[in-house]
Amino acid sequence: MLLALDIGNTEVTVGLFGGRTLLGQWRLTTVADRTPDEWAMALDACLRRTGHSPADVSAACLASVAPAVTSPLVTAIAATYTPRIGLVEARANLPVILDVDEPLAVGPDRIANVLAALDRHPGDSIVVDFGTATTFDCVTADRRFIGGSIMPGLRTSAEQLVRKAAKLTATELVPPTRAIGRRTDEHIRGGVLFGTADAVDGMIRRIRAEWPTTATPQVIATGGLAALVAPLTTSIGRVEPDLTLHGILVAADALGLLA
Repeated sequence: MLLALDIGNTEVTVGLFGGRTLLGQWRLTTVADRTPDEWAMALDACLRRTGHSPADVSAACLASVAPAVTSPLVTAIAATYTPRIGLVEARANLPVILDVDEPLAVGPDRIANVLAALDRHPGDSIVVDFGTATTFDCVTADRRFIGGSIMPGLRTSAEQLVRKAAKLTATELVPPTRAIGRRTDEHIRGGVLFGTADAVDGMIRRIRAEWPTTATPQVIATGGLAALVAPLTTSIGRVEPDLTLHGILVAADALGLLA
């Protein structure tokens, strides 16, 4: 079995694959000072929820944008699970061409996203990933990652708004019912959620206008808040919460970890 980890700045998403089937998916808070032993115990608890143990894991593959977390996690996996560990990174021999000015600066999570899009939906695609930042990843049918955009994440924007405005309080992010709110919590929800949805639609419109081929790229959303925002947009056609994990699986296969 493959242990796949998408290590973000806010959350670590853990997936357990049997072959190409995702058997379980869990989200852990990213804690920079967690020890290898603590990470090992956290991963063990995840696996046991599906009736598995460290002995069932034959390989692991990580896509990390949080270097401080990567090292203790790799140590934990190597000591408790398996020494067969791969990393999704720009230098790796993966089935995508990083056709950008700074290929070595492309984030592992973005590489995983386009690998998954190509594997599941051959053709031109835009992946919108709603994480700490909201990223737009653009890939063509001939397997070229051509770049994209980054804007502040939904939750990041909401937290900064409350932090900087003394009279505003934290508000649960649930779907707004109207743009003209009648209470402060409705004002924040409407502004943040409708504002994000409209920003996404605007970015997709601009990206499609600059697209280098005659194809109309499909739009796939992923990330923890994708299901909340996607219904408020007109441009997102698919929501796939496990897209990044699937991309890590594709990378693991290319790295020979599934053999």
